[in-house]
Amino acid sequence: MKRLYLLLIFFCTTLASLAQQSSKALETWKNDKYSLFIHWGVYSVLGGVWEGKPVSRGYSEQIRAHAAGLYSDTYENVAKTFDPKLWNPDSVALLAKAAGMRSIVLTSKHHDGFCLFKSAYTKFNMVDATPYHRDVVKEMAEACQRNGLKFGLYFSVIDWHFPAAYPISSSNSDPIPAAHHAYNKNQIRELLTNYGPISELWFDMGSQTPQQSRELRELVHQLQPNCMVSGRLGNEAGDFCVMGDNEYPNYKIATPWQTPASIYDETWGYRSWQEHGSVEDKAREKLASLLKVVSRGGNYLLNIGPRGDGTVVEFERDVLLKIGKWLRQNGEAVYGTSPDPFPTPFKWGEVTASGTNKLYLSLLQMPASRTITLPNVTGAVKIIHVLGQPQQTASYKRMGNNIQIMLPAEIKSVKDVPVLMLEFANGYSVPPARVLTVDPTQKTVVLQHDNAEHHYSIGGVDYNTYYRTVVKDSWQIELPKATSITPTVVFTEEEKGRSIDLQVNGESQPVILDEAEEVPIPQTGKLTWGPLYLNQVANTGIGWTSVIPIDPSRSWLASGKPWQATDWKKGETHQLPAQPSQSWFVLQEITADKAQPVLVDIRSGDAVGVWLNGQPLLLHNNPEKTDSTRDVVLLKVRPGTNQLLVKLYNRYHDQVPVLISDQVPQVMYRKRLQRIKLEPSNTLSWQLHEPPTPHRDLQLPNLSLEWKAK
Repeated sequence: MKRLYLLLIFFCTTLASLAQQSSKALETWKNDKYSLFIHWGVYSVLGGVWEGKPVSRGYSEQIRAHAAGLYSDTYENVAKTFDPKLWNPDSVALLAKAAGMRSIVLTSKHHDGFCLFKSAYTKFNMVDATPYHRDVVKEMAEACQRNGLKFGLYFSVIDWHFPAAYPISSSNSDPIPAAHHAYNKNQIRELLTNYGPISELWFDMGSQTPQQSRELRELVHQLQPNCMVSGRLGNEAGDFCVMGDNEYPNYKIATPWQTPASIYDETWGYRSWQEHGSVEDKAREKLASLLKVVSRGGNYLLNIGPRGDGTVVEFERDVLLKIGKWLRQNGEAVYGTSPDPFPTPFKWGEVTASGTNKLYLSLLQMPASRTITLPNVTGAVKIIHVLGQPQQTASYKRMGNNIQIMLPAEIKSVKDVPVLMLEFANGYSVPPARVLTVDPTQKTVVLQHDNAEHHYSIGGVDYNTYYRTVVKDSWQIELPKATSITPTVVFTEEEKGRSIDLQVNGESQPVILDEAEEVPIPQTGKLTWGPLYLNQVANTGIGWTSVIPIDPSRSWLASGKPWQATDWKKGETHQLPAQPSQSWFVLQEITADKAQPVLVDIRSGDAVGVWLNGQPLLLHNNPEKTDSTRDVVLLKVRPGTNQLLVKLYNRYHDQVPVLISDQVPQVMYRKRLQRIKLEPSNTLSWQLHEPPTPHRDLQLPNLSLEWKAK
């Protein structure tokens, strides 16, 4: 028994240690900010050209698919000419280091199935299929280690060379058959056991089942606990989420994230006929992108595509070196920083922060009158100077809660992106975009989704279904004085049985949405339900659509098609034919003689979006890929005509279900919580309790928290 007890202690301690290592590794990954992506393989020999003609369709690394479909033996013959005698991994590592990058991510295997490493599971690899006969992954891993860089690997989940991976489609988001999944796991074991520490495994494409994504994630963490898993593994299984190719969000993301970008938007692999432009313009463009990503809390993965002979394109080299020169003076404004604390971006440039005392203002445009105004920031300023040039100080003055900064005379131009470092004596604070100030005469305070500050991530099943999720709602609440409250949580059938973590000023308590008082919704007025109208849009994603008042008698701008009136009866479920990545929009007009709430039952397929009078109420996918999903949504209709718009997105089926009905029990649930002490200034938030993934959407459209203010 004593031996068993000691073993249990050892086992639990080991698990805790692994969890801490993974958390520490993730923090290190976040702080590095900037990495080199390398797309290199058989396709590099072709350089975007087939039979003497440029192939302009698609990316050049996918030329096998886009050059009218190359047969396997034809493509294998190209591999027989892949002999990059000028490849020098140390030179590449030193370039990355000089560019200010902290790691390299190399394409171990792209969609074409060709492996840059020696694999026991296919002969279509660098050692066995080319005259080079060397393991490029091994050599690059060793070069990174020699030169003080972390080393990560790109791994394509799809494989155009593996027979069991067929059929394949143009979307590259195809299901992974069992034999292919086993093949992928075998190769991942090779990569994570033969090449030393791997900082991240950058999965790409495919449409795996949730179980397949979990298995690959668990395999990676079992073999290398400190190896980060990219979000393109699918099914929200990544340690960090990944934006679309060359995509830069205009919002902050609460979970770790990354933008993958290429020197050229048109291709990632080498393209011999690619137009370059000037080094100065391209370097400034990519530097601006790096700053935009970092100011929003993300990491930047910038790609080059070496030639088939192994040399780096001189233009790409020079762009990286120019960015590296800027980072040698200004890297303090990038590495290890936290996001811009201000709720609204500035036109003149980007802001990053360090600790509680420093802000960095990177100037991309000359501000009007050479003056920068930082709004609503408290804290005593200690000094403001040009980063790397402490003698070039800036003058400033206080204007209420604003700080007005006059640029130093030495800054004649912002061509080279100068940075101002603003240091505070004892810290600073910036309020969030929304502050809820409770008036002394206010009777009730209500916190709900539509008056919250939203904290985002990226969720979805595969590349074609990624969308912005809300993982936490928060409120900054200002009270006349400290007080104690007894709040009530209010919810509907939609939220019933779920659990949330309610956090008040850093103290968290789990709340189970059950065992509540059932309260009927009063039916105080008359509702008239008009006919349902249909419209169809092809090639859409899950995300929100720009919605303005719709005239169902006219063609809709979003589709260019007229609305089709149906003769469906209320409460009927119908099936609409659909192609992949196609959406049906259903318009329901509701006329009310007075303002009132009503619950509606909505049935959908692979994803659903709901708007009332242009305001978004609900957006989520169907992570388990079931035939249908059901939501109960609270509509707060206003007097007159209301427009309920429902988006039904299809990804995996040949039809989508549709139902909009008020034939659902019109009841709310009220649950009283424990007494809570509030200060004059408070931060409250809620998020899912132990969510299946950090990226899962709250999906709590009707939840609210209320208390009597007096």
